[in-house]
Amino acid sequence: MELNTQIKKYRAKMNLSQEELAEKVFVTRQTISNWENSKNYPDIHSLLLLSSLFNISLDQLIKGDIDIMKEEIKESELHKFNHNGSIFTILLIVTIFSIVPLTIFFDIYGFIISIILFIITFIYALKVERFKKQNNVQTYKEIVAFTEGKRLDEIEKNQEIGKRPYQQILLMLGSALLTLFISLLLLWILKAFL
Repeated sequence: MELNTQIKKYRAKMNLSQEELAEKVFVTRQTISNWENSKNYPDIHSLLLLSSLFNISLDQLIKGDIDIMKEEIKESELHKFNHNGSIFTILLIVTIFSIVPLTIFFDIYGFIISIILFIITFIYALKVERFKKQNNVQTYKEIVAFTEGKRLDEIEKNQEIGKRPYQQILLMLGSALLTLFISLLLLWILKAFL
């Protein structure tokens, strides 16, 4: 049962109009109408007043909505993770491809711009890593499963935990080699045209 239905049900059980209920929980009649029509949710203070007024536990009042709220929180966190991951990826690519040209064309100023880009990229990398650590997802398979709203079973989870140290080392080495290759390639191309 959803919160809007619960409010309507208990208000009717107490023979209260929306206006009378609004007076008892210190809100407007329009606010009660919005709650009952699922246009918005009561804040925690109002929920406590409602549960006290209806003489029911807070758990009984919001029982069906707890799962909905958890899902909304999970969706917003997942959206934030994907957003930060996208920004990090774009910044990483821009940083890798711009270091050599910026340094060659703008000397020290280009180097300073590259450092600033690197710092911003690093900040987003930390945000992504913090999220991964909070949700205990580190390997590629864990991240893909998490972004699809799935969880690995116990055996798969243990296998992925065993892979973590190796994947981190390989990822670090691969990133360093890719960055070196791209930087040298850009340097070679720019020298050929200059």
